[in-house]
Amino acid sequence: MSTPTGPASGLPVRMPRPRQSGRHRRPEPVVAPEGAPALVLAVPGAPGPAVRSLADEVISIARSELPGLHARIGYLDSTDADSAEYPTLDAVLARTAAERAARAEQARAAGRESAETSGPGGLDAVVVPLLAGPDSALIRRIRQAVMDSRAAAELTDVLGPHPLLAEALHVRLSEAGLARADRARLFTVATAADGIILATVGGEEAVQAAGITGMLLAARLAVPVMAAALDQEGAIGAMADQLRGSGSVQLAVAPYLIGPEVADGLLDAAAKEADCSAAEALGAYPAIGKLVLSKYAASLGITPQAQGSPVH
Repeated sequence: MSTPTGPASGLPVRMPRPRQSGRHRRPEPVVAPEGAPALVLAVPGAPGPAVRSLADEVISIARSELPGLHARIGYLDSTDADSAEYPTLDAVLARTAAERAARAEQARAAGRESAETSGPGGLDAVVVPLLAGPDSALIRRIRQAVMDSRAAAELTDVLGPHPLLAEALHVRLSEAGLARADRARLFTVATAADGIILATVGGEEAVQAAGITGMLLAARLAVPVMAAALDQEGAIGAMADQLRGSGSVQLAVAPYLIGPEVADGLLDAAAKEADCSAAEALGAYPAIGKLVLSKYAASLGITPQAQGSPVH
């Protein structure tokens, strides 16, 4: 497990593989450009050890995809700007901007150009919300934190909809024994659901966005998938009734959520309301870290190469 500033001491360090020769050699990995702005992960929800572990893992995945990436974590709901464990988002951004300004000043004093001022975008940070779908209330708060920090920062879109999220949902369902792990091999699960409720937060906008990923998940599972909002009273139960009315017998709730953005107990209450089982939230599934990096890279015009892809 890494920390917000790098790998934890005592843990194994991933070493680069030897460069292969020949026609099928792997490409040299893309590295973060010199002077690139920091990736700041904006984490919603009450901070705590479990949330910190999740955020650390997401950042670790992003770093493994783009060596040299400078990444930090800011907590939207932290109450202590000076906290070493759970710093507020605006404090992290302000500190990042101050450090870049100090490095630029040192470079000027030494009579050389600073990577911080000549790097891509002229930004201090790119802020990526740790959200699978849109939540206008949370996005407004993240945007306000960016403004309060006075840092030169760009806020990206949320992570979904995206086919990788459909894959992650499929995996979480199969882990819970609620879906076949692999349609191609016809691996059957006796408890597999024949109707999926995609649970999200953020109101109708979030439901519509989740529905796009839901269609991709439905194609993977060959069962109906319908989205409903956890934060709309009775929405989960109503969707369960609709699915049962159309012929589904065994339902399952699939959280279209990373985890920290939803209040404790809300998913359990949703499963009880729908009278069915529920999969785990997406958490630090590898696709989440890759999508976080994708949002960061897109804002800077970087294209990290997929590790392990051969060059033909």
